[in-house]
Formats: sequence, structure tokens, C-alpha cells
Amino acid sequence: MNKLIKASILSIAMALLPLQFELKANDDVVVKHLGKDNIIFRDGSYIQNSLVHVAKPGNFLLLPVQDNSDEAKVKVLVNGKIDRTITVRLAKTKVDYLFPLDLRPYEGKDVVLNIEMNQNRSSMRDPGEEACWEKFAVVNQVDSSNIEKYRPLFHHTPLYGWMNDPNGMFYKDGRWHLYYQWNPYGSKWQNLSWGHSSSTDLVNWEHHPIALEPDGLGMIFSGSCAIDHNNTAGLGKDAVIAIYTSADLNQVQSFASSNDNGKTFEVFGANPIIATDTEARDPNFFFHEPTGKWILVLANALNHEMLIFSSPDMKNWTLESSFGKGLGAQNGVWECPDLFELPVNGTNEKKWMLICNLNPGGLYGGSGIQYFIGDFDGKTFTPDIDQNGKVPTKWLDFGKDNYAGVSWSDAPDNRRAYIGWMSNWQYAAEVPTKQYRSANTLPREISLFRHSDGQIYAATLPSPEILSIREKASQSLKDFTIGEKPRLISLPKENDGICEIVVDMDSHNNCDIVLELQNNKGDRTTMTYDPARHTFEVNRRHSGDTSFSVDFPAITSAPTFERDGKLGLRIFIDRSSIEVFDKNGKFAITTLVFPEVPYSTLAVSAAKGKGFINDLKVYPIKLSK
Repeated sequence: MNKLIKASILSIAMALLPLQFELKANDDVVVKHLGKDNIIFRDGSYIQNSLVHVAKPGNFLLLPVQDNSDEAKVKVLVNGKIDRTITVRLAKTKVDYLFPLDLRPYEGKDVVLNIEMNQNRSSMRDPGEEACWEKFAVVNQVDSSNIEKYRPLFHHTPLYGWMNDPNGMFYKDGRWHLYYQWNPYGSKWQNLSWGHSSSTDLVNWEHHPIALEPDGLGMIFSGSCAIDHNNTAGLGKDAVIAIYTSADLNQVQSFASSNDNGKTFEVFGANPIIATDTEARDPNFFFHEPTGKWILVLANALNHEMLIFSSPDMKNWTLESSFGKGLGAQNGVWECPDLFELPVNGTNEKKWMLICNLNPGGLYGGSGIQYFIGDFDGKTFTPDIDQNGKVPTKWLDFGKDNYAGVSWSDAPDNRRAYIGWMSNWQYAAEVPTKQYRSANTLPREISLFRHSDGQIYAATLPSPEILSIREKASQSLKDFTIGEKPRLISLPKENDGICEIVVDMDSHNNCDIVLELQNNKGDRTTMTYDPARHTFEVNRRHSGDTSFSVDFPAITSAPTFERDGKLGLRIFIDRSSIEVFDKNGKFAITTLVFPEVPYSTLAVSAAKGKGFINDLKVYPIKLSK
């Protein structure tokens, strides 16, 4: 057979074969699709494979994301070798947002995304039909300006992407460092890394590059940081040590260190430092002066208990004891512990407080923060009991939207400052935002007080730095009586009505006092002080958009711990949250709200009687930077 005939037969054969790939190009990328007939069936799914070659130099590659799309597996190839694997909800029918992939570490190198996207065999789409392919773009700067009407003004949020638990917090050289569970490539849970922000005043936050990224042991789950003042780990005096959970097929505990004040971390080559035969996570550690050892508390999640370890060097740990079996709220996994000692207000007594975050099984469903008061001897935590000989269950917040709360290490002046994730696992992925998901609570100070029932409880108040964001009062009212007809008080028009309301009230004749936030669209959040039951209630059933989750409309209630019908409150209103504090810190209620337009009016009334307002002030809030 001559060469011409061979060539003709080969050409015919090639024409009969399915198309191996399609080429699609713009100025920024070249996209190659494997043919529709080459879709692979694997692990119960049909997989379509595409390659995106970065064809233009630049600092960032923008990834087109659709919130309700399936997760695509994206291998980042650098000069042909896998640098990392991430999961991205690449847009199929519409682009919700563009998330940046940092190309700066790969300058001068070839970058290709090897993408595996799920397909539905019954409604197979042509690979080129997906909305994402035309929207990949290479840019030198990322526009992170806010596009969300619900993004808070004075609460910490990530610039973009999903956020959950705060972790790794420490104070050093005048800066409060806050790390957080972060997905830089989408607004739902995945690719968990440690995002990093810092502040000199707990209000204005500077965003930093990712501190810890997923590695060979898995995603970077929650953990904690401490300063090694005495160089016990041998990595330098005042090195910042991080211990965190590495999560893949198993959850193990890993170690990393920083000598640049937490900007970058060097991961310990011999990780993990703790491996258990059960699902355990979220290590929290501190130096215990009386024993001269480091103490680490680890959540033994599914067994509803905390494991307590000790170590001389933070690398070699000995299990000392466990706490929690059968105690407290048990209807969910235990997570994110914290253990510390505090004085009891007005006494010479000191007690230990153990925080045990819980999900589900919170007081009003979903997530919640329970705690125990007791004693700790360096090995064992022994909880206090009540008058019936039982260990009482206590709650740090009586709303639905404060979870994973843990405290800063090395805080100045022996302060115990903490912050929580302002959401709930019941609906965190469904709230009506896309550019970012979730904020943190206000930073708060924890102290202890003894109540008339003989029990010691935790008090929480906004950190004193929060006073700095108050402007001159826009409303200042004193000594007026209220009845069933509401008295209407205007909220500030600037900054979407964002403000702090400070009110002192007195319930004459044991009548309820009602404070209601309203707007002209009929949205309302109703707060009721019931002096007969000694409770304060927040009702958000009609607060605005509640349609995204059946678990969101809710009424939550806190004990007021008063006995004289008098109550003082501090109420903080941001674009999508309300935080209520007793003036003495004896209760807190944190609740998300999504009004159609900002609340503009506070209506004050009394039910079935006459009440009295001693003082009411409305402070507009404005950040200094």
C-alpha cells in the first residue's frame, strides 16, 4: 500500500473518530474541552474534563462562580506539575461572582487549570455551553469593593468568600490578630484555610494574605495560637505557635510556627503531633504557670467530651484526662473548646471557665455556646454543681447567631476578650449574600459573677474599644412614661440607620416593655422585657427576608438576672445584625436580620400598663477609618 493510500485511509479514520477537544480562546485564557463522547463515569458521577491555560501575564486569575452549581475539582498545574487542588463551584448557567486565584507565586511559569466538572447524563450539556468559560479573566488588581447591601459596617467580615470559625487569635506588639476558617474561592464551605486579619483597636481590620493553606494532610480546620515566651519549642523566644486540625480522611492535630508575628507560618515536618482513634478537632492550648506545662484541650467531637493534654514543648503531648461525658447539652457534636481562669467579680475568688461549642443542639436549634464553671489543677477539670448536686448547663449567648466563640491569647491587662462566628449552621450557607458569607460578632469581654442562686455565671460586654465608634447622640430622651400607644423615635438616617441604642427602663406595675425596630416596608424586630418572668425576648419572625430557611424565623429569650423590674440595655444595630447586651453583661442575645430596607424607627411601648424610661440615647456609629 503506497503512502498516498495510507494517508487517505488515516484521514478517513480520523474523521470518524469523536472530536478529542474543542478550543475556545479569549485574550486571557485558552480553554480546551474534551469531547462530549469522552465523558468519564467515575464514583457514580459523569465527569467532563477541561483545561484552562493562562495565556496572559497578570497577578490574578478570576474564577467565575455560581453559588448553586456543583463543585468542580480544579488542579492547578504549574509547569506541568500539580501545585494545589481546590474545589470551585464553576458557573454553569450564570456567574454570581468572580473569585481571584493568586498567580503572583507563578510569575514566568506556565499555569494550567485541569478541571473536572460533574455532568448529568440525562441532560448532557455541550462542554462549551457552561457560563464560566467566557468569564475567566486575568487582572493585576482585584476589585473587592462592597456590592452587598447586607455587609456589616462595624463587624469583621472577609473581603470575599466563605468564613466560619474564628481561630488562632493572639495579641502581640499592639495588634490583635484574628484568623478564621476561609474559602477564598467561593461563598460556601470548602477549601478551608486560615484567613488572617489584624487590628489595633478591635474595630478597624486590615486584611492579610492567607496564613495557612491546605496541604498533604488536608484542609486547615480550627485551632489556636500562643506566644512561646520562654522558647520551650526551641524555635525562638516569642515565636508564635499555631496548633490546628488537619482534616482529610481523618482529623489529626498539626503544628506550625511563625517568627514574623503570624504573617507566615512554617509547618512542622513531623506533623501530626496528635492523632487519636476518634474524630477530634479544634485544639486550644495555653501555658499553665503552676505546673510549668502547656495544656491543650481537644474536642472529642462525636463522643461529646473534651480531652485534656499536657506538654513541655508543644510537640509531645500526654493525655491527662477527659471531661464531659453525659454532662451539659449532648444533642450535637462538641467543638471549639477554650479553657481559662478568671476572678469572680466583687470577691477574692478565682474560677476556671470551660467553653464547649455545640452543633446541633444549641439552645434554640442549630449552633450554640455552652460553658462550665469549675476548677482545674493542671490535669483535670472539675465542674461546679448546683444545689441539687447536678452540673448545670449554661449558655454564653441566648440568640441563634453566636458560635465557635473563643478568646485571644496574651491579651493585655489580663483581659479575656473573645469573638464568635455570627451565624448558625442551620442556614449559614443560605443567607442572602454572595460576595461574602458571614461576619464575626462584636469582640466581647468575659467576666464572672455570682448570682443569688449561688451559681457563678459568665458576663459578657462589648470590648471597651467599641465606645470609640460612637458619634454624638442623635436622640437623647429622659424620664418619660410609656403606654400601649408606641412612642416613635427616629434612628439615624446616615449609614443606613446603623447605631447603638442605650436604654434604662423601669417596669411599673409589672407590665411588659416593648422595643420594636421598624421600617416603612413593614419589617420589624420586636424585643420584649417581661419583668414577671425576668426575661428579655427577641422576635425576628417578621424582621425582613426569612424565606431562605425554615429555621431562621425565631423567638429567642434570655434570663435577665434582675429582681426589681429595672433593666438597662445596650443594643447594637448593623446592616444585618442586632446584638443586645444587659448593661452589666449578665446576658447577651445575638441575632441576624435581613430587612428589605434599613430599620428607621424605634417604637417604645408598654403592654397592659404603664412603664417608665429613665434614659434613652441613640448613638450613630461611624468608623474612624
